[in-house]
Amino acid sequence: MSFRKKILIPVLTIIIVIFTGIETAQAYIGPGAGFALVSGFSILLITIIIALLIIIFWPIRFLIKSVCGKKPEKNSNIDRIVIIGLDGMDPVLAEKYIKEKKLPNFKQLSSEGSFRKLKTTTPAISPVAWSSFITGVDPSGHSIFDFLNRDLSSYKPVLSSSKVEKPSRMLSLGKYSIPLKSGRVKMLRKGIPFWNILGKYNIFSSILRVPITFPPEKFNGTLLSGMCVPDIKGTQGTFLFYSSNGSINKETTAGIQIPLTIKSDRINTYIPGPENSVLKNGDEIKLPLEIQLNGNNEALFKTGTDTFKLKEGVYSEWKKLSFKNGLKRKISGICRFYVKKIKPDFEMYVTPINIDPEKPSIPISHPPYYSIYLSKMVGDYATLGLAEDTWALNEGIIDEDAFIDQAYKFHEEREQILFNALDKTPKGLCACVFDITDRLQHMFFRCLEESHPSNKNKRVMEYKDTIENLYVNMDNMLGRILEKVDKKTMIVVISDHGFASFNRGVNLNTWLLENGYMFLKDGNRSGEWFSNVDWDRTKAYSFGLSGIYINKKGRESSGIVDEDNEYTELKKELSDKLTGLVDKEKNCTAINRMLDTENFYSGPYASEGPDLMVCYNRGYRNSWECASGSVSDSVFEDNTKHWSGDHCMDPEQVPGVFFCNKKINTDQPDIKDIAPTVLDAFGVKNPPYMQGKSLINSKQ
Repeated sequence: MSFRKKILIPVLTIIIVIFTGIETAQAYIGPGAGFALVSGFSILLITIIIALLIIIFWPIRFLIKSVCGKKPEKNSNIDRIVIIGLDGMDPVLAEKYIKEKKLPNFKQLSSEGSFRKLKTTTPAISPVAWSSFITGVDPSGHSIFDFLNRDLSSYKPVLSSSKVEKPSRMLSLGKYSIPLKSGRVKMLRKGIPFWNILGKYNIFSSILRVPITFPPEKFNGTLLSGMCVPDIKGTQGTFLFYSSNGSINKETTAGIQIPLTIKSDRINTYIPGPENSVLKNGDEIKLPLEIQLNGNNEALFKTGTDTFKLKEGVYSEWKKLSFKNGLKRKISGICRFYVKKIKPDFEMYVTPINIDPEKPSIPISHPPYYSIYLSKMVGDYATLGLAEDTWALNEGIIDEDAFIDQAYKFHEEREQILFNALDKTPKGLCACVFDITDRLQHMFFRCLEESHPSNKNKRVMEYKDTIENLYVNMDNMLGRILEKVDKKTMIVVISDHGFASFNRGVNLNTWLLENGYMFLKDGNRSGEWFSNVDWDRTKAYSFGLSGIYINKKGRESSGIVDEDNEYTELKKELSDKLTGLVDKEKNCTAINRMLDTENFYSGPYASEGPDLMVCYNRGYRNSWECASGSVSDSVFEDNTKHWSGDHCMDPEQVPGVFFCNKKINTDQPDIKDIAPTVLDAFGVKNPPYMQGKSLINSKQ
């Protein structure tokens, strides 16, 4: 990146921020106290200081890097590498649509270079696979085995990728509890991102929405965090649903449902915000919301200082919300409103409240001003890690059309951010991951299979082309990207895994209960997260999407299985019994094989994952109840949710895709190979700890 372009980003940001201002914010995010939010003023101050230091010390830094900085071990004829991640793109579907001449740009990339199936990780789960992409090692080298891990003291779930640490010092003043020291969010993924290594050789990188990059880490480049960025409540996505017709479903788990009363075509309600961390009782902050129901299927909204109109079936633009904590501090968020129905009953969906990229309450980018700069360049955009609201569709809060509309709106924002980065990164690395390919396939895979149990009582024919249209749209985007690359640009398109139909769920906890490995305190009923499990007699349990954990003595707080022979024998016993497990109702094998992770993995963090990895046959996966640590009435059950496609199966059956404009040296590339391939292309030696190998010949 040229000196002028390096200076342009911070300077423009300073000018814009100074003239628009940033409100201050300080609070803790999330139920039960999350972490201290960095104040907006602090971000402004940091932005100004960093930018000034860059301007003042750039000549010195340039001289030091030129003299003392590392230089690549060999010359490279590649100036830039562009990596496009299409989460979940399936090689079978890609090949099908290429043969049908519906993907001309992918066809061109394949003909000029390479198209292969890309071996995914074990397990084939997005945070696991993208972490291997980042580090070049398997899960035992980066310590991410699932979305969730378990708290060994309580058996409760915790996020596997990051950990919230509360402020260590507080000042008590009446009803207030003032933090004297900031809390923080700690990255739990181990291993070194390959762009950090590039940075040591003065190679600049633009990293956009790659999963498991929150909290952002420092390196020579810019980064916008992806999967696992929370909403302002500290959750992975809590939607809001308002209704005046008594249709509130109290059993829903993914959102907050608020009943309404209409008086003279007027509604007075509220928007629930983050926990008020400066109050000892920790109540959530509420923002008043007024709704006036007008004619012509239109409603007038007033919240804070913003007033806007909205018709049925149309998303609002991003609306800024400002939550005050009582000490003249504000937390800024953004959301979109969607009115399902105005009369005779009023129903409205509100997206999870995203962290405002223009006034981020916690760092979601590196440098901290980068998210602010992007908001000035492209407008407001989704910052939530899992932005597409699959659970709102699963629970019938929004319909298929509203979900597709939402997903493409977020995708268009991501495209704008990518093309901005391509223009600003003429040399070095530019990597961006798109989620829409994963989310739409999860929710519409049923439409590829007429007999899918999820199709019952749902519209099918209207959405039979949703996935095909998705692949065509990705091909169109690729065409516009190809127009921006030259012969000295290496372009790679990958997915972290493929896709398959998810027809039947398997509750391993129910199987463990029926076979004497799990016990309940009172009968055969157990709610979420192992309620009523008798840990003094339970030998094994399952939750999440990847495997089985042994209730090991000295590790789990109530462990009963001895570490030596009993532990080894129990794993073998369970493996033997579960391998080839048959779903008798469907006369089909549900589990292909079981893997003892102690023998399968060799990295330093092998013991942090499940003790046994379950490799399901296509069509099967951990049931929804098993994933949340529950025991259900039967081991097998139909999957009837909109979430009808998945990849948490035998990794050999759900490989990803690999496209490249260069020829590669193997027919079996692995997602762990991407990091060493990029390093090699820039002339940087592959670190010895990386398990992947370069896919290109040195002379390319």
